[in-house]
Amino acid sequence: MNEHGETAAVLIDHCDSLSHATPYGKKMHHVGAHPMTAPAGNNVGPDDLKTLGWNEKFEKSFRFYANQGLRPARVGVAHNYLYQLYSTKGEVMAEVAGKLRHQITQADALPVVGDWVAIRFDSASSRATIEAVLPRRSHFARRAAGEPTRKQLVAANIDTVFLVCGLDDDFNLRRIERYLVAIRTSGATAVVVLNKADLCANPEPPRAAASALAPELSIHVIHSLAPSGTDPLLAHLAPGHTCALIGSSGVGKSTIINRLLGTDRQRTRAVRTRDGRGRHTTTQRELILIPGHGMLIDTPGMRELQLWDEVTAIDDAFDDVRNLAVECRFRDCAHNKEPGCAVRSAVETGHLKLARLNSYLQLQREGQILQERQAALVRLEEQRKVKTVHRAMRTSRNNRLTDDK
Repeated sequence: MNEHGETAAVLIDHCDSLSHATPYGKKMHHVGAHPMTAPAGNNVGPDDLKTLGWNEKFEKSFRFYANQGLRPARVGVAHNYLYQLYSTKGEVMAEVAGKLRHQITQADALPVVGDWVAIRFDSASSRATIEAVLPRRSHFARRAAGEPTRKQLVAANIDTVFLVCGLDDDFNLRRIERYLVAIRTSGATAVVVLNKADLCANPEPPRAAASALAPELSIHVIHSLAPSGTDPLLAHLAPGHTCALIGSSGVGKSTIINRLLGTDRQRTRAVRTRDGRGRHTTTQRELILIPGHGMLIDTPGMRELQLWDEVTAIDDAFDDVRNLAVECRFRDCAHNKEPGCAVRSAVETGHLKLARLNSYLQLQREGQILQERQAALVRLEEQRKVKTVHRAMRTSRNNRLTDDK
């Protein structure tokens, strides 16, 4: 960003689009190579790490690496094997060190957007090598699409998650429940943002329905394109504070970021008019500095959110069901057809909605299936290790017998 507040551009050689304005975004038309904008205001100096969220806990974790001459940096963008970092050297491109990559046994241990990392900076090439990932304070995760036993991290070191939902055809209470379970597990604070209030004749019923899921929730009904429409969200932003925007495609996440930035930085697209569904515009996760207001992590829209090992969080998110279950006759009541089920009785009397109970039972089933698959995977891994040891022992024995001859 230059002194006039303009965003610097880097030419990236792949397809992009030109656009023209529509009420909630821009319709896109492919044209070829395009300039990709660098994050606004992310050039920081030695005294500005706190602006990026650096604190005493990270400082303590970093001391070991500081003695090795390494520098702290935060992951702003992840491009497969390349990472764009924000550090005391400004914006730096980096790769994961071969030693670290060799030591990592699970993909979720690799750096993700929001991570703090220890880097070795090469002045000659102005590039860096990531030598370590500092312990995460929080992280938002889901089950990787199409891979039932792999955990996929979306972003790390988040303070607040803005769960953005549209007050159009996108509003789905059951989906909100699912997201709230994942956010509760992440360690971040959930804030529900009901966007596109101008497209809803009466936003109060959806707001009340969302509030009923968790009375302690902060919920904001906004029209992001209206003057000062995103101002209510500023209460959750602060220097050094990181907020992530999560939600389906087309709910207005990029528009919200543009309004908070005061510039049309993030690309936007209109939803499909025939069914109100959004189309993917944001294609990568990105950490963006909002001058004077902390940081936002923009994420691609999620068509589905498969939970990852959130059995305890499910009970916490459905505390109304859990509290009723205490009164069931049987401790292991499945809330199906068991006699003396207090949960089913509450449904019959209208104190608990059937749809909420069904959502709870569905999430419980998903959690149990995932645990069974993970346990099976652990058993297979143990068997593989045992076979490897036995093979090595046989090879060693055969070698000794050969030497004796």
